[in-house]
Amino acid sequence: MQILLPPSEGKAHPARGAALDLASLAFPELTPAREAALDALITLSAGDEDAALATLGLSGGQRDEVRRNTLLRTAPATTAAKLYTGVLYDALDLATLPPAAKRRATAQILIFSGLFGVSRLGDRLPAYRCGMNVKLSPLGVMSGHWRRALPEIMSGLGGPVLDLRSSSYAAAWRPSGDQTTNVATVRVLHERVIGGEITRSVVSHFNKATKGRVVRDLLLSGAAPRSVPALVTALRDLKYMVEEPAPGALDVVVREL
Repeated sequence: MQILLPPSEGKAHPARGAALDLASLAFPELTPAREAALDALITLSAGDEDAALATLGLSGGQRDEVRRNTLLRTAPATTAAKLYTGVLYDALDLATLPPAAKRRATAQILIFSGLFGVSRLGDRLPAYRCGMNVKLSPLGVMSGHWRRALPEIMSGLGGPVLDLRSSSYAAAWRPSGDQTTNVATVRVLHERVIGGEITRSVVSHFNKATKGRVVRDLLLSGAAPRSVPALVTALRDLKYMVEEPAPGALDVVVREL
């Protein structure tokens, strides 16, 4: 089983450590695409600061994020497991997993990002700001840049694939052909009774938290499904309410947040 996650906007900022070494990252065949993304982001960030803020979708109070981008090749790096923070990663709480679950996480989790494409938890990365929907010259929108680079890598993954990415990161790679039957894309729905009627809605914050808990519970359980139906069974065994509204789509329905 492979688990696809988005990154987080919030990141740790290591004070010390070796700098980024692209050759050491998982999927070294992505090195040329990563080099191009780094060059484009550093060039943007070292230029007109207001233009960089606008391109990266940052506010005037986030100028330090732009300045940090200019130092990406020399800044201290840390593992992706420690770099990414935020609601999903807080709920996943990688640091407190027992050793066997941590090994499964290292082998199974793939983190998509606008700057590095796809990373494993052990990859050492610097703090950066560059979403998948950012448009960098001369590469274009980063989802398109990675969509050109990722198909060969993703086609070689074993299955099933549990896809917990947000929509902008899902745009960087979508399954095709026979692979579509081996990928399950998850949506989290909050079910409530309002005025005597059952309603369901997507709530962003708790959507992320639920996804983090789902991954944590799967890792702790040691589940090793070999197909999407077996994955659904594993989730239901963990007491999740799971529905299948369409082929390749899973709804995890929660009643308490």
